[in-house]
Amino acid sequence: MHPPDRPCRLLAIGPLPPGLHASLRERYQLVALWEQPDPGAYLREHRGRFDGGVTMSRHGCTDAMFACFPGGVLGCFGVGYESVDLEAARRHRVQVSTTPDVLNDCVADLAFALVLAVARQIPAADRHVQAGRWPTAAYPLATRVSGKRLGIVGLGRIGQAIARRASGFDMALRYHGRAPKPGAGLEFEPDLGALARWSDFLVLSCPGGAATRRLVSAGVLDALGPEGYLINISRGSVVDEAALAQAIAQGRIAGAGLDVYADEPKVPAALLGRDNVVTLPHIAASTRETRHAMERLVLDNLHAYFETGAVLTPPA
Repeated sequence: MHPPDRPCRLLAIGPLPPGLHASLRERYQLVALWEQPDPGAYLREHRGRFDGGVTMSRHGCTDAMFACFPGGVLGCFGVGYESVDLEAARRHRVQVSTTPDVLNDCVADLAFALVLAVARQIPAADRHVQAGRWPTAAYPLATRVSGKRLGIVGLGRIGQAIARRASGFDMALRYHGRAPKPGAGLEFEPDLGALARWSDFLVLSCPGGAATRRLVSAGVLDALGPEGYLINISRGSVVDEAALAQAIAQGRIAGAGLDVYADEPKVPAALLGRDNVVTLPHIAASTRETRHAMERLVLDNLHAYFETGAVLTPPA
């Protein structure tokens, strides 16, 4: 709830999108933790002195940070929360909010853009033209997308949006997850290896975190096979990146479309400079429309908490 005698004080854990940062400064007393000479010492000295915090999925929030705003609120810009210590949040009685739903369409759009880009080799074909090679060398044949088999790992909101887009390309669809989704209308495959063997395209849209770390192993990649493509718009941690680089180098899978990596912004050199690998800089939700909607939802969650004592969109 809003302190009756003063403006709310918020601790910004890491750098925020400029629009969100400006809006927060208009409404609250905002302190940037990352600008402090010694962030660790600052946290120790300011335990209990804030009303809430703001972070992004990639910055997360630790026990020491939650201790600065016990009984308060944490607004997280992003749908992923694996880097937020939810157990610490419970101990410190902090309500956490995320920004679900508003990014579903843009992330699903990009997932399918990666399917098309890597199968039809769109970036490589563009380079072929840009380099002036077309007059003397025809571009080689690529792979058809329509009518192929697409396996989805994680049929949450984004996974379902990807399935809707794939249906427009007359693709056969199956999915894998922790359990079948009632009413999904798609065939559930309980074994990830079996789904990979069936799929022409294996699209990852599951959450990150310990439960899915390196879920896509060398064995799964071998099951996908030399005519199969891996698409990842979830989290880099879901894939054994060394195994992926080796599978690409040895031609054990046909290619990959990647927006996320295990140690961003670092991308393994073995995945670069290849016509059958499309690498993007984690831009699935990076559109003006989605960015604005996410910023608005962070602000709405904070306002709701300080007015009513409850956030609007806690972690699912």
